[in-house]
Amino acid sequence: MTAADYVPARGGLAALRRAAADCHGCALYKDATQTVFGEGPSDARLMLVGEQPGDREDVEGEPFVGPAGKLLDRALKEAGIDRAEVYLTNAVKHFKFTLPERGKRRIHKKPSQGEVTACRPWLQAELDRVKPELVVCLGATAASALLGSGFRLTRQRGEIVSLPDGSGIPALATVHPSAVLRAPDREEAYQGLVADLAVVARHQA
Repeated sequence: MTAADYVPARGGLAALRRAAADCHGCALYKDATQTVFGEGPSDARLMLVGEQPGDREDVEGEPFVGPAGKLLDRALKEAGIDRAEVYLTNAVKHFKFTLPERGKRRIHKKPSQGEVTACRPWLQAELDRVKPELVVCLGATAASALLGSGFRLTRQRGEIVSLPDGSGIPALATVHPSAVLRAPDREEAYQGLVADLAVVARHQA
């Protein structure tokens, strides 16, 4: 079971977004509030791909609006990238979470490889429609989804490589903003993210 049966063959991003709202390509739709599809200009030169929506994204229906999104906004601005000109999406379109025994806060749970694979047709459709000049993978899940399971973020972070799908689109992988928020030295981790995004800005200059 994958999203392939739900992806329309024709139409732009709006058609994709409407179709994705009814996607049952994996079991994550059962617990999530809604599908959180990508957002941004249809002709964006830059596409940023994260792992999956978080709690706030699941509630609001938009990508990168929670704490990690706010940190990303700040890093993009510092690197000289206008978020309004960026297409933002995730490798997985539904929020995967666990509920602790006490309290009501939903805790993010990493999607499985099967769930990432099931959702891959949506990501490919977004790439086909937007045709970005550069893709940034935020975190290991996004990097694995787009660059293959053999890609190692720890070794190849910040390098410009090509997507292996034959499109020739260049890509760069860096840490996810949520990893910065969890880092022991948050300032050092944040500056590392900004440095990687500065490579992106220079590539597109």
